[in-house]
Formats: sequence, structure tokens, C-alpha cells
Amino acid sequence: MDIENLDTIAAIATPPGNGGVGIIRISGALVPEIAKQLIHRTSSKQFSGTYAKALTPRQALYTSFFDDDGTVIDSGITLYFPAPASYTGEHILELQGHGGSVVLDMLLRRVLSLGARLANPGEFTERAFLNNKLDLAQAEAVADLIESSTEQSVRSAQKSMQGVFSVQINELVEELTELRIYVEAAIDFVDEEIDFLTDGVVENRIVKLQQRIEQIQKIAQQGRLLRDGMTVVLAGKPNAGKSSLLNALAGHEAAIVTDIAGTTRDVLKERIQLDGMPLHIIDTAGLRESDNAIEQEGIRRAHEEIKNADKILLLIDIREPESESLLKTLPQSANITLIYNKIDLLGQESEIKQTELGAQIYLSIKTGNGMELLKQHLKQSVGFNEATDNVFIARRRHIEALNKGHEFVESALNQLRGSQAGELVAEDLRQAQNSLAEITGKFTSDDLLGKIFSSFCIGK
Repeated sequence: MDIENLDTIAAIATPPGNGGVGIIRISGALVPEIAKQLIHRTSSKQFSGTYAKALTPRQALYTSFFDDDGTVIDSGITLYFPAPASYTGEHILELQGHGGSVVLDMLLRRVLSLGARLANPGEFTERAFLNNKLDLAQAEAVADLIESSTEQSVRSAQKSMQGVFSVQINELVEELTELRIYVEAAIDFVDEEIDFLTDGVVENRIVKLQQRIEQIQKIAQQGRLLRDGMTVVLAGKPNAGKSSLLNALAGHEAAIVTDIAGTTRDVLKERIQLDGMPLHIIDTAGLRESDNAIEQEGIRRAHEEIKNADKILLLIDIREPESESLLKTLPQSANITLIYNKIDLLGQESEIKQTELGAQIYLSIKTGNGMELLKQHLKQSVGFNEATDNVFIARRRHIEALNKGHEFVESALNQLRGSQAGELVAEDLRQAQNSLAEITGKFTSDDLLGKIFSSFCIGK
């Protein structure tokens, strides 16, 4: 990319408000000229001559920042990073002044008057991607690091920024490239004595590739959970203990709990951490027949949340086993765990069972007996592991791309074992390669880029 033809951009890189230090970031071809005008005192009636200080790359310089009439706007540290050895690959200037909102606005207006324009959200990182300083997965990890809510997610985002995820994807893409060459060579040399498509070499390599993708899928799924969290919907009849469970998991009185059936009429949401895993807990209205218009709306909203849940905890009063019939009203593909609450009323011990209806946990929310079983089950059911040494951060689009790549590789294997049609095998491998390359941005639409970078904060 010709960086000289891009606009020079600028933005305040620190959060809104007052603080000890505020930073303005500038990137583009005009940076040297802007620096000259900003930190050199120009000739005027008040000042004569120039205030000349040379900017040394990557060396902090304490100086004043001057307005166009020579008055001092602020003073602080200036850092200069010449292209291409910078975050964006362009000339970058960072101005570190005092963190008052007014003084930063004044300084930014001065920079804009010298030829820069206000940066769009994520535009600095977008330029880093366009100038091949970062691939797309690394660029996304920048935003994920900023938004991380747990120590584990911070560490995983750092791994993605360092290229751990990208390296594994690039290795898969390279293997697919070599496989395509091998298969297409077999197609072109059909008269050779050795049939490359039936000698087992291609099949073995595709099987190993398939297994490798599955390994990365598992790690990526855990990384996705670290980033997005797991959405858990609490469902069940009125007074089964849904709101009590929300309060127990949240650690405070988030929901009103009474003996009156149907207390919860709307959707209540709480974001918590479970041993480092973010959880979005959603309490819903009790599922039952009702003539009350407000309660009917609450039940309708409950079913909407159930459709989008990663996990459904169906709470059942252990004294009312007939409540299991609610399973018929839930989506067949849903990930459901039955929670039999109030075991303390029957003097029963807590336990977890695996049955044809799925996992069943017997507990008492009131006494806390069995709650640890539930917490461990939530983590295990989605493959969450507290040890994040090998986990990189991942997004839903990464998971979808990995799933598509796996499907095409599986199709290629089926074609090879079935019809042995080399052309179809080669095409499936090509589609798999393109799907995986979307993760790092080798094959990415402009619409997707716009969507990704527009979600970043301004100044990053």
C-alpha cells in the first residue's frame, strides 16, 4: 500500500474525562510537518526566531505544544516513530500532555488545523492491518485485549496479538496448499503408473489435517468463551428457584425472591465470572399457562432468550417431578441441564447424573449443597479449562470459519473415499483453504473489515 497517498489521521487515545496524562496519536505522511509546526515556536510579534528541537526516532522529548500564534497550549512528552517502523507502518507522532478534556480538545484542534483529519473508530489498527503490520486475527485481538474482563482473557488476547492463533491457521493453510498441489498433479498425470489418489498418501494427509482442525476448534471455542462469555438461561415453572439461583451465582440480591408464584415478569440479566469464565446469567418468567397479559409477555420473552442460549438450566422443584414435561416446550437442539432444586426438603444428598434426558443435578440453592457441582458442570459442559497457557482469544466468526473449513475438508475426504473424483477433492480443499484464510484476512470482504474496525474505540 502507498502510505504517502493516505490521509493523516489524529485522535485522542485516552478515555474521556480528566486525568494525569492525556495522549493524542497522529499517523500519516504529514506527521513530520505537523511536528515541526506544533513544537517549533514560529516567528511572531511576541516571539522572534524559531524554537528548534530535532525529533529523534523512538526517543522521548519534553517540549511545549504551540498554537498558530505562538502561545503555549500545553507541555509534555513527544514521541516520534518514523515509517515503516511504527504501529501503523506510517509516520506516527504521540503527544503526551495533561489529561484535561479541554486542553486535549484544544491540542487536537491545533493538530487538525495543520492538515490531519479526525480518525475513524479503529482506523489506526486498520492501517496496521492494511500495511501488513498485523493480520486480521491479531488486529481483532487488540480490541479484545482492551475489552477483556478477566485475567485469563487478557492472557489469551495477548497470545493472539503475538500471533499464536495466526501461526496455527497459517500452518493449516500451507498444508492445504501443498495438498492441492499434490491432488492437482495427480489429476494432470493420470497416465502415471502410480495412482496418487488411491495410494493412501492424500487420504492420510487429509485425515491428519482434519484432526488438527478439530484440535484448534476446541481451543478456539474456549477462547471464544473467554471473550464473549457463556449465555445461561434459567427456565422453569414459577417458584422453582430461578431467581434464587441467579442471586446465588451473582453473589448479591439481583432478583426479588418471594413465595408468591410469578414474581419475575421480565428478563433479568447479570454478568458474572465463574473461576475466570464470563457468564451471562438470564433469569426469566416462570413457564406456565396464564391469562395475565403482563405475565404472557414475560413468558414470550423467556422463550426468545431460550432460543439464543448457549446453555439452559431447567429448574424443577424436586417435589414436582412432573415439571419435566417442560422439556417438550424447549428447542430440541438446545443444550439443557435439569436442575432438581430443594433437596433439603426431602433430606436428599446432592449429586449429578447422566441420563437419557441429559445431565441432571440435584442440589439445594437455599443451603448451597450441590452448587459446586453445578459450577463445575457449567465449565465442563462447554469445554472450559482454567489453565489458559495454550488458549488464544477467538471470536464467533473465527469459530464459523473453522467449522466451514472442517466441513470442506470432511467433504474432500468423503469424495476421495467415494467417487475418487480428483477435481471435486481439489475444489473442496480450495474452499477449505479460503475459509480458514478468512481468519487472518487473506480472503476478506471490505464489508467485513468495515464491521470489524468500526467496533473499535476511537484512537485505536
